[in-house]
Amino acid sequence: MLKENKIYLASKSPRRRELLHQAGIEFDLLLLRDAAPRGPDVTEIVLPGEAPEAYVNRVTQEKADKAWEIMHLRKMLPRPVLAADTTVVLGKQILGKPADKQEAIQMLSMLAGQTHQVLTSIAVHSALGSAAVTQCSEVSFAKLDEQQILAYCNSNEPYDKAGGYGIQGAAARFISHIKGSYSGIMGLPLFETCQLLRQAGIFIP
Repeated sequence: MLKENKIYLASKSPRRRELLHQAGIEFDLLLLRDAAPRGPDVTEIVLPGEAPEAYVNRVTQEKADKAWEIMHLRKMLPRPVLAADTTVVLGKQILGKPADKQEAIQMLSMLAGQTHQVLTSIAVHSALGSAAVTQCSEVSFAKLDEQQILAYCNSNEPYDKAGGYGIQGAAARFISHIKGSYSGIMGLPLFETCQLLRQAGIFIP
């Protein structure tokens, strides 16, 4: 086991921070650049013909690798680095974070009355090497009318979440059934995360 039982989290997601706290995992943030002037450290553009699982795997691995590189460039205390990425998939269509209200309305309208997949990939990079896993859950939405969709999209909830919703927020009232990992749908499947961190030398009771 490592002398210092702590990791770096390469994610700005408050939900991932909350889940790590819930699991009793100590961490510091190691944030990647996602804006101008030099552009993002890792782009989240879907490549032509790229399947959803391949996409989320690739983006997560790139985030973990870049964070590991930054840790060394900044001469930070070496620790395992955890990165993650979540995408919502309806059929074969990837639904990312809506750019505006109109896109959020479009996404919620597509999801209403349907069952979709939530893919969350996690990657851990450490001195022992790198490992990754992707967890897949299914989420079923009830049928929604225009008023319900508009009321939700008038809130702040849809705009930093894949698929335009968060299961831990007000959208929970739309969800009729889930199959898989609740924490995975939130953005960090804790069972798989703990497995990877143990392999990287982090002690988790």
